[in-house]
Amino acid sequence: MIDTPTALAGLAARISATDRAGVDTEADSLHCYREKVCLLQVGLPDADELVDPLADVDLAPLLDALSGVELVMHGADFDLRMLYRLGFGAPSGVFDTMIAARLTGAARYGYAALVGEHFGVTLAKGAQTANWAIRPLGPRLVEYARNDTRYLLPLAERLGQRLDELGRRSWLEQSCRRVVGAARVVRERDPQSEWRVRGSHTLGRRAGAVLRALWHWREREAEAADRPPFHVLSNADLVAAASRLDRGERAAPRGLRGGRLVRFGRAGEEALRLDEAEWPGRPPAKARPRFTKAQDRHLAALRGRRDRAAKELSLDADLIAPRAALERIAVEGDDALAALLPWQRSLLDG
Repeated sequence: MIDTPTALAGLAARISATDRAGVDTEADSLHCYREKVCLLQVGLPDADELVDPLADVDLAPLLDALSGVELVMHGADFDLRMLYRLGFGAPSGVFDTMIAARLTGAARYGYAALVGEHFGVTLAKGAQTANWAIRPLGPRLVEYARNDTRYLLPLAERLGQRLDELGRRSWLEQSCRRVVGAARVVRERDPQSEWRVRGSHTLGRRAGAVLRALWHWREREAEAADRPPFHVLSNADLVAAASRLDRGERAAPRGLRGGRLVRFGRAGEEALRLDEAEWPGRPPAKARPRFTKAQDRHLAALRGRRDRAAKELSLDADLIAPRAALERIAVEGDDALAALLPWQRSLLDG
């Protein structure tokens, strides 16, 4: 595990001496309130290194080195978000092996499936829910983490060759540039709807006000304890508690005690005292767009061209354009078409 300035500087120098590096991250959102990056894996031609972002060490030299090489990732969106959170600037290029596999027509494009297909190796499962913040990491987690980058570079080499044979290298480049930009977008929570968990639609407006209050109570408890909200109370229990309180029942969820139970009760009681004007409204129904006959014909033509291209090229039709994109194009025309990548537009125009 690299967790000292000297070791980090050495790894940065080795990265700068090459032109591409495999990168993966492990984050913890199952054992703490705010997701944090717990491990950074770097795959080089001669080794797979593990970097400890939780150590008291400046990661800037490593992140600077990574910005100067092409990053090979599988499902790059998440890992790029984690890198940006660490202070990463911008990659000089990204090769996403998942996108590359899909563009070659692969039916199975998960990392483990691709490693099995190309290298005959069965990767161990079961570490996805591990606590990556523990130190030291056990041998099983270390091996799992190293395997996440061990095959990235040779896999990118094979997939790149296949894309070149198919004349689709530019498709990958366009797709990866979009991922790099999209990963920079910060996903804001909507305070008007973030409390609407699964099952909330079954509640009346007053019960909805109670659920909203209990959801915010749960957030406060989770943050204070540095635990995920579901460790405090599950979504199903939140909805059930709101429904019971709305009916005048006072049975508290099992497992709540002490100060947490007192605060739970206070949150529910305050919500029940709200005026009707302060109850939340029902969320608007998501109606599917209604098309004119001309738009229906346009949509059918778009779908036909997309499906023919997908069949001819052995591609997933949604990779060319998902249904929602086709519907937008049918209604909005060129404005929506411009949201597709050039290679996608060329296939729809064909």
